[in-house]
Formats: sequence, structure tokens, C-alpha cells
Amino acid sequence: MSSQKSSLPIHTKLNTADEDLVRKGTLNLDPYAPPEVYYGESHGPRKVGGKGRTYSAVSPPYSPSDVPRSPYDPKSYNKRWTLPSRSIPADAHDTQIEPSKSTVSAFKAPLRRTSHDAQGNTPRRYLCNVEDTLSTLLAREDTDHNIQITIEDHGPKTIQLGTAASGGYRHFDVRGTYMLSNLLQELTLAKKYGRKQIVLDESRLNENPVNRFARLIKDQFWPNLTRRIDGGNIAAVAKDPKDWTANSHPRMYIPVGAPEQFEYYTRVAKQHPELKLEVLYLNADPSNEEYVRDLNEAPGLLAVAMERIADTPDGHPDYRGLPFVVPGGRFNELYGWDSYMETLGLLVNDREDLCEAMVKHFCFCIRHYGKILNANRTYYLCRSQPPFLTDMALRVYDRIKHKPNSLQFLKDAILAAIKDYYGTWMSKPRFDPVSGLSRYVPGGLGVPPETEASHFVHVLMPYATKHGMSFDEFVKAYNYGHVYEPELDDYFLHDRAVRESGHDTSYRLEKVAAHLATIDLNSLLYKMECDIARTIRAFFGDKLQIPPEWQAPGQETFEISSTWDRRAKKRRLIMEKLMWSEEKGMYFDYNTVKKQQTGYESATTFWAMWAGVATPRQAQLMVEKALPRFEVHGGLVSGTEESRGPVGLSRPNRQWDYPFGWAPQQILAWTGFLRYGYDEEAQRLAYRWLYMCTKAFVDFNGVVVEKYDVTQQISPHKVEAEYGNQGSDFKGVATEGFGWVNASYVYGLQIVNAHMKRALGAVTTWDTFKKMTEGHGDAEHADFEAPTHVHVSPHVQETAAMRDGSALPLPHNGHGEEVGADGHEVHDQEHFHEAQCGDEFYGHEALPHSHEFEREHGPASGAAS
Repeated sequence: MSSQKSSLPIHTKLNTADEDLVRKGTLNLDPYAPPEVYYGESHGPRKVGGKGRTYSAVSPPYSPSDVPRSPYDPKSYNKRWTLPSRSIPADAHDTQIEPSKSTVSAFKAPLRRTSHDAQGNTPRRYLCNVEDTLSTLLAREDTDHNIQITIEDHGPKTIQLGTAASGGYRHFDVRGTYMLSNLLQELTLAKKYGRKQIVLDESRLNENPVNRFARLIKDQFWPNLTRRIDGGNIAAVAKDPKDWTANSHPRMYIPVGAPEQFEYYTRVAKQHPELKLEVLYLNADPSNEEYVRDLNEAPGLLAVAMERIADTPDGHPDYRGLPFVVPGGRFNELYGWDSYMETLGLLVNDREDLCEAMVKHFCFCIRHYGKILNANRTYYLCRSQPPFLTDMALRVYDRIKHKPNSLQFLKDAILAAIKDYYGTWMSKPRFDPVSGLSRYVPGGLGVPPETEASHFVHVLMPYATKHGMSFDEFVKAYNYGHVYEPELDDYFLHDRAVRESGHDTSYRLEKVAAHLATIDLNSLLYKMECDIARTIRAFFGDKLQIPPEWQAPGQETFEISSTWDRRAKKRRLIMEKLMWSEEKGMYFDYNTVKKQQTGYESATTFWAMWAGVATPRQAQLMVEKALPRFEVHGGLVSGTEESRGPVGLSRPNRQWDYPFGWAPQQILAWTGFLRYGYDEEAQRLAYRWLYMCTKAFVDFNGVVVEKYDVTQQISPHKVEAEYGNQGSDFKGVATEGFGWVNASYVYGLQIVNAHMKRALGAVTTWDTFKKMTEGHGDAEHADFEAPTHVHVSPHVQETAAMRDGSALPLPHNGHGEEVGADGHEVHDQEHFHEAQCGDEFYGHEALPHSHEFEREHGPASGAAS
């Protein structure tokens, strides 16, 4: 107990309900309950458990007359007594007891000094007036006035709170940045839920930061990032902050193949004229460049998948939007590869319902718009994003395969992926027939409309001056082809390609993106080819019929696995020939115009390990040569400083370059290392990333951001690059985090072992942890089991054990002949990848292992499902 005077008012008068609350204890709730439960749903009383006996506990005779009326009675400070454990009242742990004289003569207490914070086993609970405590806390501790309490504030770092058991009379210190920032967060949430006075469990303030971070992701961040699109919220989600037009109002565009949605939204618009909702049909060819350009004069939201629910009272068919998770709190659209990364975390948290819904959304988009869109806005109709659909669908299917129609779900996803493969990635201009590789080359005319035109002032003004036009006049004239500027055409061709890649922006891609067959895209397509081959063979009798609605132009009416096996093998051989560098031990992007590797060192090289493109020997070289060039304090950096080059006022930093790190690069690299048996490297990298995220979370008021400066040890969330850093600008409490960082955190916790988690909870750097465990390898790698659903070929397992670059032995068929997954002989390394697309590597038998592992551990996953 502190002897200092409280800085908060004593709650001397309570209303009847509050008196009853304090008398009986605090809320009958889990102290770690979600805020809508803890502060919102139920405020009924609960009993406070009795205090457990301590070292100095004794059992003298007791009567109520022995209890002093005032806890500050000076007589009690020199006598150290406790009540018998069977008769301790609820507030005994906050009350000093003076024994009777007869007891003093019969018993002498052991002399032991009590610490400042001495307390019993019963968790302490505080009675807080929300407004008063919040105001006092901010006045004392928030010295930079940003409504956050961080290590950069210079307050006293302590505040006194009154205990609930004493009616707010007994006070104890809450100390340190972490506990004070947690207090700020809890008070902010309580205020949000309309609470005037709360009983707050101290365990919510001093909770292990790893546990708190993971709990917030599951209980708060995912729910707060979840959206639906239907009549119930169309006014909010259809509003577009990127609608720069003069006549801005909600618009809903419906594909011609979904007339039921057109009828539904038209009825909503008529019933709620105050929404000013405009419902329109899209053209039959929604990807036409001129049509999409014209839509920029009236941009709107694109329909996504819905589910039929009970009819309206007047008999009309009614629908509800399927849920999806957005990247950050300010978004309302379904995004492409963000959704895949979020799925990995959602599956850890047993939210396969959300994952299943997002796969269905992507199938809807491919069926009606021809591709998985960057996001479901009209100005994205020509642009896709990195394709992860097959891996995403297989993971979700593995979790829902016990449900009815789960096989139909998988079939629809594979049919959609096949259509996307042919229509998007293997068609011009994205497909380069000379190299046989694919590129990010989206369609579009003029200035990208989702970016305010002023973003390109430095690019466009010289041309406007040249043509004697104002800036706005030139933008319109250029967009509609009234002026001809081939240099600008080339500039925006590459700019759109950078955005489609998801890596906007980077000097790796700037002014050259549309010419590059990137290692990331072609690794994804290789994985897609292998996944489709595996699924057709394992689930559909090696022959999949293609219904008319899923056929791409010129496509056959059925697909067989061997066709996709051959495509995967061909792509891998091309990638090895054109993109692999034996000297550097990594893959590079290939410039299809200059017909040479770019030489830009990017962490996307590890996507080849995630997809299984690399041979075991190449994987070994990547670990030995490439990994040291990217591994820094906080995990993997996006690219090397050498490749980025110097930066300054005239050449500013790009957010996908050094020194920044992103969750997708970490996740895919971890999984790639696990796939090839490099468990130690995967754990180390995961630890580094988790430590950095945890440290920022602890020191900066629970912050979780889009990207981090992985070279910074103190404030990695402070990023100076274009677009700022989503997730850092909040008041009091971060309520959403950022989608793929949330996913990376819970996903990474499945990779590190229990010993590492304890060290992370103590916010211990990797270097310190390594020193503590040197010579104790069992401690560093205890409790780790290789994820069984990352089905690793025997070649990879044995190579991982050898690690010496020697010949790679293969399984034998009993006659001394080496065989692959399909049972055929494998005579050389080239046949390794043909074998790994077989049933042993990707086949049906691997799925039960995936399901079992994820049930027990969550997805320390991410390679072949």
C-alpha cells in the first residue's frame, strides 16, 4: 500500500447500485473478457474470492470487534496479523487488522518487513470514476498531448487508484509506461461503452504483453476490421473518400450476372431515399479501358457476394452481405492479397467462417469481373493483385471439410482460379510469350483515379506548361487522349503495374514494373499450377469439368492434372534459367525487354521457397548467401540498402525498400524455411519480428501499424515514407491494429516455442535470448515440432539434415532405384519438382495432417496445404 496521497478523488458517496457492487465484489466476468462484455453487456455483481494464506499468515481467534474502523489506525501498522483463511471477508486483503489483547498475549507475529506493494493471492481490483481518472491520467502522464502514454512522455509514470474492496478508500500505485498506457486504453473503452464508474481488474493492466497483444487481435481487432456490404450499412461503406468528383454520393454497381442484387439494392434505394443511393448495372465487359475511364466521372462500389436470408414481410427476396476483413480501420473495401494474409491469422483464431466468406467473394469477383480485384471499386476494374486463391482455398477447405457442400466450395474456388489463371495471368499483356513468364501489366488510361491528381503534380506540371494548360485542364485532356505524350503513357503504365504488384512503391519497380517478370508473381503462379494439379488429382478423379460460366475464352471444357504438372515444371525450369543467380544465391526479377536480370536484391526471393520453386540445394544457398543480406534487428528487410541506393530530398525513401519490413515478407519467408527444414532460421526470424512488434506495443500505447522500420530498436513504427503509416494515429486506444500485422503476430506465435514466448513476454531481444540459451540448445528449440501439414519431400528432409551441398538422395522403390512422389523414377535434380507436384508432396493424404496440426497449434503453416 502506498503512503502517498492519492491524486484521484476518493469515492466517498456511491449510489445504491454501486454500493451493492462494491459490497459484493466486482463483475462476475472473466477479467480478460472482450470489452463489449467486460464494459458493455453485463454489469451484475460477482463474489470476490477469499485471500489465500501467505508465509506470515496466522490463525488467531477472530471476532468482528477486532477489526478497526479505520484502515489508517496507527495501532495497526506495528502489528502484523491476518485472519484465518476460512473467515476472511471480501475486502480483507486491503484492510489491516488489529488483534485483540488476548490474542497478542497468546501469539507473537513473526517479524518480516512488508514490501510497498505487498498483497495477497486475490487479484486486486480498482474502483474508478471513468471521467475523473481519465482526465487526471492524461493531465499527469500525456506530456506531448497526443492522447497516448508512451516512453516519450515525461510524466511521473505513476498514479494511485482506489481498491474496489475498500470502496475506493485504500490506494495503490499503478506504475510504468506499460501499465499506465493499458489503464488509458481500458478507460477509453469504458467511456466508449458509456460507463461512468467501473471496477477494473489489475490483471488487465499488468497482463503479459504477448498474451494481451494476441487477445486483442482475437477479441477486438478482427471484429473491428470486419465489414459487410448490404442495405444495412450501404450509406457508410459506399461512401468513397477517394471520390474527387463534384457530385459525390453513394453508387452501387452490379454485374449483369447478378440481377437479384440489382433488385435488392434498388428496393433499398427506394425505401431509403435519404441515402441518395444510385444503383447501376455494369457493362457486359467491365474491364474495357475506355469504359472504366468514363466510370471515373461517377465512381462507385462494386457488388460482392451475398447470401439469401428469410424473405421480407411483404414477400420480397432478402439478402445479407457475406463478411470480410479489411486491411485497416479506414477501409471499407475487400482487398486482394491482404485478405490472404489475414486468412492465415484468422485460421489461427478459429475464424474459418470469415475465411470461407472471403474465398466466396473472390470467386464472385472472378466470375463477374474476370479477376480478383485490387479492391471492389470501379477504378480497380482493370487491376488485380498477387494471386493466392488456391492456397487460401485449400487451407480453408481443410478446416471446413466436415461441413456439407465443402467439396463444392473447393470446386468453385479451383474453377475460379483456373479462369483467373487463363484470363488474367496467361493472357497478354501480362503474359510474355517470349520468356514464358508473367508480369504485372494492368490495363487503364490516364492518371490513376484513386490517387488525387495533385499526387502527380511534379510529374504533370511540366507537360501542362508545355501545352499552355492549367493543371486540371491538362489532366482531363490527357486522360481522354486529347494530348499525346508517350513518355507519360510509359510512366503511368509502370505506375499501375507497381500498384497491381502490391509493392507500391519501390525503386525495385519504379519506371520498369510492367517490363519485369517478378520472382514473386511467377512463384505464385507456380504454386497455383501445383495446387490445381494436386486438387484435380486428389478430389475430382483427375478430370475436372469446366462449366460455361467458368470458362475463359478458348479454354477446354475439362482439365486434367498432368497438364498442370507440366506447366509447373516448365515454369520452374524457365525461372531457374532466367531468374536464378548461383553466385548470389538468390532469385532476381527478369526484365523481359532488356532480357536480363535486374540485380535488385529483394526479400521476394524467399517466395520461391514458400512456393517450392527452389531445389533443396538452391534453398541451402539462399539460407547461406541471401538470408544474411536481409536479416536485421526486426526480421527481414524488404530490400538491401545497396540495391536501394542513396536517398535524400530529391530521391526520397520508398515504403517497400530498405529499411522497412512488411508482414507478408516475414510470413512467406518463415513458411518457406519451414518447408525446406530450416526450422531454426524460421524460429529466429519469427522471434525477431514478434519482438519488434511487442516492443512497440508495450512502449507506445498498444500501437500496431502497417509497416515497420525493422532496423530501428526504439521506435520501429515511426516510418518516414509516402502514405505515412496506417494504424499509428489513434486516440487513447488502438482498436483495429492492421490486418496482415495482426495475422503475422498470431501466426508467428505458432512457430516460436514456449521458451521463446516467455522471453517475448519479458520483451527480451533476440541477441539477449540467444546469449541466455547458448549451450542450452534444448531451451532454444524446445517444444518445437515441424508442422506436419507443411508436407516436406524426403529429398528436402534429408538435405536439410545434411546441409553440406552433397548429392541429394531420393526415396527408393525397393529395387535400388530412386523414385518421385508419383512412383516414377527420378534420375536427376530436374525431376525433383515434377515429383513434388505429385500426391506425396501435394496429395490428398497430406490434408488430414494439415487439419490435425492446425487444430493443435494453429497454422505454423503456409507452404503446401
